[in-house]
This record gives sequence, structure tokens and C-alpha cells, in this order.
Amino acid sequence: MHPHGATGPLVAALDIGGTKIAGALVDAEGQLLTKALRPTPATEDGESVLRAVTDVLDELRAVPQWPATIAVGIGSAGPVDALHGTVSPVNVPGWREFPLVSRVSQAVGGLPVALTGDGVAMTAAEHWQGAARGYDNALCMVVSTGVGGGLVLGGALVPGPTGNAGHIGHISVDLDGDLCPCGSRGCVERIASGPNIARSALGGGWQPPAGVAATAAAVADAARAGDRVALAAFDRAAQALAAGIAATATLVEIQVAVVGGGVANAGPVLFDPLREHLSRYATLSFAAGVEVVPAKLGTDAGLVGAAAAAAESLRLEGFTSAP
Repeated sequence: MHPHGATGPLVAALDIGGTKIAGALVDAEGQLLTKALRPTPATEDGESVLRAVTDVLDELRAVPQWPATIAVGIGSAGPVDALHGTVSPVNVPGWREFPLVSRVSQAVGGLPVALTGDGVAMTAAEHWQGAARGYDNALCMVVSTGVGGGLVLGGALVPGPTGNAGHIGHISVDLDGDLCPCGSRGCVERIASGPNIARSALGGGWQPPAGVAATAAAVADAARAGDRVALAAFDRAAQALAAGIAATATLVEIQVAVVGGGVANAGPVLFDPLREHLSRYATLSFAAGVEVVPAKLGTDAGLVGAAAAAAESLRLEGFTSAP
């Protein structure tokens, strides 16, 4: 957060998820000048959810630096449809093909608005300011309640026609595996997301300590203490992630895979078996050298990335998402 006044153009960024809606003004160095936050009224109707978004925007518009804002970038839980400017986040039932871009544009007096999926936004952030900086070909992943991702190829962000490209969570890595809520079977997300790591551990007989919720973080603590069932749950998640990364490396040739999101906070409990499994799956010469590194930007990645993705898709003058 910069206390001083901004110089140069700003992008207003929105990071929209099932639990919170965050907003910030982002400068050309990727710094957040001001930040606003509202809980997502996820169980309410679409207009109520929109009201939380406009509340965040109103807070940003009240800041003295607002006049320097030249565009709005939105990173949203998906699926999104950047072609039609609509969002249908799985975890916000009130929004189905909701015309978010036009409504946000109205709320900010007609500034250009760019929409992308949250995985693509995180990727834009990590490429601009984080762990993928300096790489022309990268896969960036968010492993949390779900598993999302995005791609940088040939030095450019690849959002795809609708803003959902790189959605590694729904590559099938277990042909006859469990049915995924998306409708497919054996998806990476169905094995490697936080809730599914916890589900796997509980199924194997692990129990969290008294008074502790059964989360992936609790499973990680048990794994660090040597609990065999907890270690096996993380090993299986790591195997699924490795298979997805290897498939991506084989398909498009990446140099680095950046892994962020809450589950990545497990550290070596996740990354050690992930690198080991990847060496077994990514075996062709051009896929074998992929580095696996933790993300750098943490909770601000969505906001920084929404601005970076907007700068790239709108080709904003004086505001560049190139490192």
C-alpha cells in the first residue's frame, strides 16, 4: 500500500469470489494504492451481489486518486464469459450469465472494463510481479477450494476466447475416477483441492484434533507430524497436480509451473511429492525440465492480476503488464 499520491495512470481492479469481493486502485508498478472489501452475499439474488460490487467501487471512487483511473479490470470466480461480458460463478448461484461488464461500466461512468477468470488473473499477476516473472512460458495454478489456473505462452497471457484458458483443475487425471461436480470424472480438482484433500484423509481414518476443523491445513499439520494417512492424502493430491502439469507441459511446452492458493501453504508436504511425481510423468525431453515453484503474491494476486490482465487485453497506454 502506498501512502503517497499516485503518478501516472491507474486501473481499478476487482477480485470476485464466493466469500469476498475485493477492490483496489493499482498503479503501473503493480502497487495497490487503496483497498476496499465486502463479503459476498453468495446466497442472495444477483442484484444483491451486484450491490456489494458497487459498494466496493463507490469506496474506490471516493479516493482522491480516482480521476487517474483509466480502466477497470475484473477477475472473477468462473466460469466467466469475456466474449459476452457475463459471469456464472459456481459458488454464487444468484449470478447466472449475469451481465457484470455492462453493469460495472455503468457504475464507473463508461470506463473500459475487462473481464477474466480468476485463474487467468492470478497468472497475469505472477507473470508481471511474481514467481513467473522473466519466463515466457508458464502455467500458474491456484489450489484452494477449487483448482484453477492460467497460461503464459510466447511471453503473452493466454486468456482464451472466453477468459477461461488454462483451467487445469478440470483436466481428467483418473479415467474412471470420482464424479466431479463439473460433470466429468477424475478431475485434478476432485483429488487435489483443499476440501478433497480433507475428504481423502477423513476417508482413510484421519481425525483432526479436538476443536480443529477438518481442513487441508489441519491435514498438512498432521502430515508434518508424520501421520501416514495425512501424508498419503497429500501424496495423492500431488500426484494429480503432477499429472495435470505434465499434460500441460507436453501440450504447450512450459518452463515453469507456479503453484499458489491456500493448499500451497502446506509447503514441502505438497511440493516435495509434487516434484517427485512430476519427474515420473513429465518424461519427454522438452517437458522434463519444468520447474515447480510457489507463488509469490499471496492474497493480493487477484487484484494485481485483474489490473495486469486488463492492461494486456485493453492494450492500455502507459500501463504495461510486461515485466
